[in-house]
Amino acid sequence: MTASPHSDQVLAGQTIYRPWTLPLYDLVAFRINCRFLFRVPVSEVLGLFDRNVSSEHLDVGVGTGYFLDNCRTTPGQSITLADLNEHSLRHAAQRLARFDVTTVKANALEPLPLPERAFGSASMNFLLHCVPGTIREKAGVLDHVAACVRPGGRLFGATVLTQGVPVGAAARVNFRMWNRRGFMHNAEDRLEDLRAELAARFPDHTLTVHGCTALFEAEVP
Repeated sequence: MTASPHSDQVLAGQTIYRPWTLPLYDLVAFRINCRFLFRVPVSEVLGLFDRNVSSEHLDVGVGTGYFLDNCRTTPGQSITLADLNEHSLRHAAQRLARFDVTTVKANALEPLPLPERAFGSASMNFLLHCVPGTIREKAGVLDHVAACVRPGGRLFGATVLTQGVPVGAAARVNFRMWNRRGFMHNAEDRLEDLRAELAARFPDHTLTVHGCTALFEAEVP
């Protein structure tokens, strides 16, 4: 397997997720950033999960497991968590311990070490804006995740853009800082590019914008 040319940036960006930072993640990401910077209601993102999660779900870029913990799930739910950061995997797995949880260490810029067509749904929530490269390069993540979903299954997620969407002054200041520090890689992420990459792969898809956040959901052909 050939490593991504952005592997060093990927490794640097995920180091922010530590055992002592993860307990604060939900507060900062969802109560502060989503509301005041990204301008997307958390309920809209939660709706993605409510509409699309299947009984065999793959979550790539797991964060803390917040949305899977709060969305409409079923008893015996099978959830596979894929992430490069072992702290995030451990934290989310503990939070979701009431489900049948499997964890996999993986870099989404590379083919995932998972069986093809094994899942009924997959999410990549607030992942793409943390992935280095242009939207065209990041779109390889869509291919890698879609390869794990059965035809007719659902692929969905959200990402924060900086071009082609309204970005407030406070958000621009923070985005510049986070991009310099490697926590985000979305300085050139354009709405029209994301729309084009989704359309090239998924004939049946929707893309909606709230503030500077794009929410997408698609049927895997």
